[in-house]
Amino acid sequence: MSEQQHVEFGWFLPTTGDGEYVGIPPQRPASPEYLTEIAKAAEHAGYEFVLIPTGGDCWDGFVVGSWIAAHTSKLKSLVALRPGLITPVLAARNAATLDQMTGGRTMFNVVTGHYPQDLKACGDPLYDQHDARYERTLEFVKVVKGVWEAGDAKDGGFNFEGKHYLIEGGSCQPLVLQQPHPPIYFGGSSVAGKKTAALTADVYLMWAEPLQWIRSQIEEMKDYLQELEREQGIKRTLRYGMRAQIVVRETEEEAWAAAWKLLSKADPELIQSREKLHAKTDAVGQNRQMDLYHQSIQDDYVIAPNMWAGLSAIRGGGAVAFVGTAEQIADRIFEFVDLGVTSFILSGYPHLEEAEISGRLLMPVLKQKMAERGLVKQD
Repeated sequence: MSEQQHVEFGWFLPTTGDGEYVGIPPQRPASPEYLTEIAKAAEHAGYEFVLIPTGGDCWDGFVVGSWIAAHTSKLKSLVALRPGLITPVLAARNAATLDQMTGGRTMFNVVTGHYPQDLKACGDPLYDQHDARYERTLEFVKVVKGVWEAGDAKDGGFNFEGKHYLIEGGSCQPLVLQQPHPPIYFGGSSVAGKKTAALTADVYLMWAEPLQWIRSQIEEMKDYLQELEREQGIKRTLRYGMRAQIVVRETEEEAWAAAWKLLSKADPELIQSREKLHAKTDAVGQNRQMDLYHQSIQDDYVIAPNMWAGLSAIRGGGAVAFVGTAEQIADRIFEFVDLGVTSFILSGYPHLEEAEISGRLLMPVLKQKMAERGLVKQD
């Protein structure tokens, strides 16, 4: 069975802390001990990797990824590379070092944008230039991959001259362990983001949305891939991934009660302030999440069977949740598998307990469905 047909499941590592509720300060601050507990619970539950987030209030992904690898045996880390905040050659070397240190248990998530204020605080001169950031990202990934391929520069190294980067004799020590290179994950819902992903990514990531919305995004990506082949002779294939929250319980009633409990301590003024913050972003994906939220207010934020947008006003990013029993959520997930989604990054509050609950209830059902369809990776 080819890797293309394998369906993978990842969990989320809350490096800003978490708790039983959203919309209030984290009841459990991040700590090496707590993050290790979550990683071990995720590994025990059957998740293959953890997504390590990035942003002004997040712990450094490279350090956390190295720490997690040292305290688990199989779990991989999905670590962010942020063009504009690190040079591509240094990023390539750091990534190769982590790849070697973890025995190949690492993947990389290219993150082009964030809230303008976060980018500005980090010194990104393109903080308010959306398409220019993707133009730079394309050059960034070309250099990273070029340096990985050049390796120790015995043949003169990697040379590149673009609008944003000038590289002469670029090299990478150590060499990357995974060949031809560690997997590259990439998200971006704008036209600029999707065209960049078509040229650079192994896995194109989306935030959870209704089936038709995801179908449209995948069809659009396939159009860009065909355009590349037709106009530039570049033939590429992509896998598709999705980021979602989950609230899984023995009964549907318990699941919905647990979902609404997450919001029960949020201050209405906080919700209003978060909505204003989201409105300032030029990230198309974030705006799509907020559109779902506003469109579903009259329906208690239910956007599709067992799909809920109630968290979207409070937390940014992939906030849509699957809510229900293990069978219901598994059925919903495999509707997306039927569209071509083969990578799912799940999470729930608090992440330790929800990793354990989903490992007990959901993962056995997912594995059974994967086995029935022949979607299990062969070792």
